[in-house]
Amino acid sequence: MTPTRRTLTALLGTAAAAALTLTGAGSAHAAPGTSPTEVFRSSAPPAAATSQSLAKLTHAQATAKFRGAGITWTSSGGCSDRNTPTCTSFEGLRSETADGAITLKSASGCAIRLTGGTETGHASGTYSHWNGYKLDMSLSSCLDNYITGTFTSIGGSKWKSGSGNVYYREGNHWDVTYYNCGGC
Repeated sequence: MTPTRRTLTALLGTAAAAALTLTGAGSAHAAPGTSPTEVFRSSAPPAAATSQSLAKLTHAQATAKFRGAGITWTSSGGCSDRNTPTCTSFEGLRSETADGAITLKSASGCAIRLTGGTETGHASGTYSHWNGYKLDMSLSSCLDNYITGTFTSIGGSKWKSGSGNVYYREGNHWDVTYYNCGGC
């Protein structure tokens, strides 16, 4: 490593450590052996959503997370092909979206059954199913009561959580937009 590169690395490490101190982030969030620069780069974004692409999961990774949390899913077509609208696919699901559903299950104590993920056939847009921001969930009295009793009604059959995620009762299911993991 050249002296100039070593100096820049040291300065960047110092700046990242100072930023972590100023923002209140600590090394408790870092994996052992993670440099301050890596922690700074991997820190969660602010609560406000950004259109930047965050970590995307494969279908297998997402289903493993859901299975581990006790979340079930169903597909009217009995398939998981992202390009078939009757399938339920989680290919390209944002990690924060999966974590948001897991947070909802944990906080509510309700059974969660997913009926829609990133498959084609949903409305387009930045915060869409296809882009990994949305999940559809079956209605249940437990989930219905939790959402409507805990979150703030924003009109039009929509409720907003304290973290900014939006729960829209859309006929026979909840269409949920996860801008973040909901406090996970």
